[in-house]
Amino acid sequence: MDKKDKKDEIILQQLEVIQTLTEHNLRRMGTDFWGAPPTPEAKATKASEGDSKIPSSPKEKPNAPEASQPAGGTAEAQEEVPPPEKLEDLQTELDGYIGLAAVKKEVRNLIDLVKVHQLREKNGLPVTELSLHMVFSGNPGTGKTTIARLMARIFHSLGILSKGQLVEVDRSGLVAGYVGQTALKTKKAIEKALGGVLFIDEAYALNGSSGNDFGQEAIDTILKAMEDHRDDLVVIAAGYDDLMDRFIHSNPGLESRFNRFLHFEDYSPEELLEIFKMRCSKGCYELEEEAEGLVRDFLREENRDPESFGNARGVRNVFERILVCQANRLAGQESVTREDLMRLTAADVLAAQGREAGPS
Repeated sequence: MDKKDKKDEIILQQLEVIQTLTEHNLRRMGTDFWGAPPTPEAKATKASEGDSKIPSSPKEKPNAPEASQPAGGTAEAQEEVPPPEKLEDLQTELDGYIGLAAVKKEVRNLIDLVKVHQLREKNGLPVTELSLHMVFSGNPGTGKTTIARLMARIFHSLGILSKGQLVEVDRSGLVAGYVGQTALKTKKAIEKALGGVLFIDEAYALNGSSGNDFGQEAIDTILKAMEDHRDDLVVIAAGYDDLMDRFIHSNPGLESRFNRFLHFEDYSPEELLEIFKMRCSKGCYELEEEAEGLVRDFLREENRDPESFGNARGVRNVFERILVCQANRLAGQESVTREDLMRLTAADVLAAQGREAGPS
């Protein structure tokens, strides 16, 4: 094999690795940023990834039987519902996520509140109506979709939701371009979410800037569904902090139904490094000790603007840039071992930054 063929072979190997990681991301619906394991129900949910615009679960098929059957119809009755998971396992998974300290605390508080609420009901004590609809606010890549998916599974475990699936939509998944179509489109998304969580990403986009915008029709349809299906539907609205605050307070109906707010902080430089190292572990890569500090500095430099960097999504981009530089380095070697394919060096990191390694 000549040098050119060997170089092409190494590059193809690395491209296959990147492709595998990307496909893994899609199956995991982005959760590999925080280390959550894949779940059977996650494979059956509809997603329209708002932050990254990458679908994170199989798209709904317009002609599928469940899409045309009314609630309670034959197709829904035949739909396989995964059994509730153990609450202890879900809490362990929550604790295993990188960062998210304040969010973890709020989730644990909510679990305790629901458990005590159920105990009061069982003992014949009066209870107040428990609203579980939530607002998740924060920059892209901070774990909002991941936690929403986990909350669906937790509520299923607690018996609050009958299925525990997550259906993710944004404005395009709810609003149509003609009079009367928006309500139908929104109802279809709601029907698919019954028994689980309807996650509305960039929910503030439903507030149109013009008088003939159909976003308000979607909001009204969602508010009615929240009332009609209060016992088997949770709605989580997500987006940037200030925009979500203005959105919720723009409508008395939204204010009265969304009374739980979880703020997702940006990841710290150390947390970003942990996410990077987790990616290395998942992809069977080993980061050389002298490269670790360079990666930390690289991430800190790239993350000067967390909003544009994308937090965990930005880590993914940096990781893949370093893989390309590793491929370029290995393609110039006479021989490549298995250990070489696994090792990420300081030279790879510097090359990804557009710098060159100094003399050894």
